[in-house]
Amino acid sequence: MALTPFRRRALTAVAAVAATLAAAVPFSPAPAGAEIRDGVRFSTPRPDHGAVAQIARLTATGHHRQAAALRTMIRTPQAVWVTGGSAATVTRTVNAEVRRAAGKKSVPVLVAYNIPFRDCAQYSAGGATSVAEYEQWIDAFARGIGGHEVAVMLEPDGLGIIPWYTTINGSQDWCRPAEADPATAAADRFAMLTYAVDKLSALPRTSVYLDGTHSAWLGVGDAADRLVKAGVGRADGFFLNVSNYETTERQLKYGNWIAKCVHYGTAGPEWARGHFEWCASQYYPADPADFSTWVRTDEWYAENVGDVPADRLAHFVVDTSRNGQGPWTAPAGVTWPDPQTWCNPPDRGLGLRPTTATGDPLADAFLWVKTPGQSDGQCDRGTGTGRDPARGGIADPPAGAWFAEQALELVRYANPPLR
Repeated sequence: MALTPFRRRALTAVAAVAATLAAAVPFSPAPAGAEIRDGVRFSTPRPDHGAVAQIARLTATGHHRQAAALRTMIRTPQAVWVTGGSAATVTRTVNAEVRRAAGKKSVPVLVAYNIPFRDCAQYSAGGATSVAEYEQWIDAFARGIGGHEVAVMLEPDGLGIIPWYTTINGSQDWCRPAEADPATAAADRFAMLTYAVDKLSALPRTSVYLDGTHSAWLGVGDAADRLVKAGVGRADGFFLNVSNYETTERQLKYGNWIAKCVHYGTAGPEWARGHFEWCASQYYPADPADFSTWVRTDEWYAENVGDVPADRLAHFVVDTSRNGQGPWTAPAGVTWPDPQTWCNPPDRGLGLRPTTATGDPLADAFLWVKTPGQSDGQCDRGTGTGRDPARGGIADPPAGAWFAEQALELVRYANPPLR
């Protein structure tokens, strides 16, 4: 999956409706018992075939330490991505995975990634072809889960990249696929996500999280506005940093601010209802380039939202699969048209291991959502060459394919180190 630093926006009419709903319907968290349980053991899926082959090659050539490190990485709990297939196929796939996890007394993390115009026809293009097809796919996904205990990450990029969307600030975003109807595409996106939230959250032991992007992408108010339109009040919360590299420290701040902004615009003062654009963010009064200034935004929420109990706020999870070294900055003086800092940046490392012991009342878990070792796409830094100048001009593997060079970097630069 490829995340971009851009933002999208919905129709003015959709925004007006959302504001009306926010004013009329207070935010309420998902039913007790649906959220990820403290202390739960997450499941480890079958490893990528590319990882198995790489470990075998390393072992055969005497690189036993590297092979052992990769073996530790693939034995660490991580998510299973479900990216398409017929209704019957997705039900079988999901059911097999949840049964396998249950047999090991563990909880799987599943990623539902099949929404129409997925990734806006970029590296991870694909998805269902209509609203009806997507809803049928979600129905099949839910049938596969049944009564099993599962955590679902619903449509990474689904709220970060919305076709024909007008942002909360009134600007039209870049994702404008010719195949999508400009008059309905954004509203359809929200309708499909709310359908999925309702379908999955109705399952007795399923927790559902929506796309909250990350701290170097959407501003807090924009993220909160989109989450409310997508039904976060009926979900268990939102996820951050999926397939990206931003630090956990920043995601914890960002997640808390989004949760408080959602509260401010749905259950705050009457005059604030629907006005998510008034929320302080990582962009103001904080300076995104200077973390020491983020206390200014903390102060805004302390003054305008106050100390709201954690059970009245949306919760979140953070993808820590590749953020051990934080985000990448292109070398000084490069002339690439687009550094694509989100796309296979070199010398990144594994981050904190999956756990529910986050130390933050609103952070339900740190998870490995993106499969570490799988490529973000065939990055060329905007050169149009199909080759990656940040990696010596090689052709990166397609999105989702195993990237042996990156896998070794992830274990080499892991923070904390692999044991």
